Amino acid sequence: MSLCKDCVAGVTHEGTPTGKIEIIGGIESYVATPKGDYPKDKVLLYLSDIFGIPLVNNKLLADDFARNGFKVVLPDILNGDSVPIEVMEAGNFDIGAWFSNHSREVTRAPIDKVITALKADGVKEFGALGYCFGARYGFDLALDQQLKVLAISHPSLLQFPTDFEKYVSSTSTPLLINSCETDSFFPAELHEKVDEIFGKYTPGYKREYFPGCKHGFAVRGDVSIPAVKAGKEGAFKASVDWLAKYW
Repeated sequence: MSLCKDCVAGVTHEGTPTGKIEIIGGIESYVATPKGDYPKDKVLLYLSDIFGIPLVNNKLLADDFARNGFKVVLPDILNGDSVPIEVMEAGNFDIGAWFSNHSREVTRAPIDKVITALKADGVKEFGALGYCFGARYGFDLALDQQLKVLAISHPSLLQFPTDFEKYVSSTSTPLLINSCETDSFFPAELHEKVDEIFGKYTPGYKREYFPGCKHGFAVRGDVSIPAVKAGKEGAFKASVDWLAKYW
C-alpha cells in the first residue's frame, strides 16, 4: 500500500498551541482541555495524518475542538516516527518505505494503549476524528464498537466498497465524511456510491463536499486560497456540529 502525493503536501499554519504533552499508557500524547466545564468521562481522540504531533496544524486543530467543549487527546500513533515537516516543501520523501513500517498492526497498538489508560482513569465514552492516515483507524475503532461518534476528513487507506459495507453492517457509530474535489483516495466518482451504501444507515450518516479543495485540505490546506480556507473552516464546523448532534 502506498500514499498519494497530496498526503505529503501542504503548508504549516500559524499559531501557538495551548495544550500540553502528556504520557498516557506509555504513549506520548498532545492533550487539549476545555477551559470551562466539560464531561470528564468523555474524550475525543484525534487520529492524525502522517505528520502527527510535530505538525503544529494538528495541535492547533485539537485546541480548536477543545474550545468547543471537547477534551481532545492526540496520541502519537506513529511511534515517534512521523514524516518530517520539511517534506511538505521538499516533496522528495520515500513514502512507500515509511509506510512499510506503519502497518495497521503497528499503528493500532498505541491507540489501544491510550484507550485502556483513559478507561482506567474513568473515561467511559470516546468520539474520534480521523484525518487522512488516521481515518483508517477511526473506522477500525468504530467497527470494534469503541466509538460513540466519528468524523473523518479526506480519508485514506479505506477500501471501496468493502470497508463502507462492513461499516454499515457491523457498527452503529454515526459517521461524517468531509470530502473534497480532488482526492485520489476518496475520489469524486465514489462519493454518491458511498452515499448509496449508507442510504438506510439509521444511526446517522452525512457527507460534506468542499469544491476547490484537495486531499489534506482540512489539516494542511493553503488558507491563503479562498476555496481552501472555506473548506478547512467548513470541515471543522461540520465536525463540531456532528459531534454536538450525536454525542
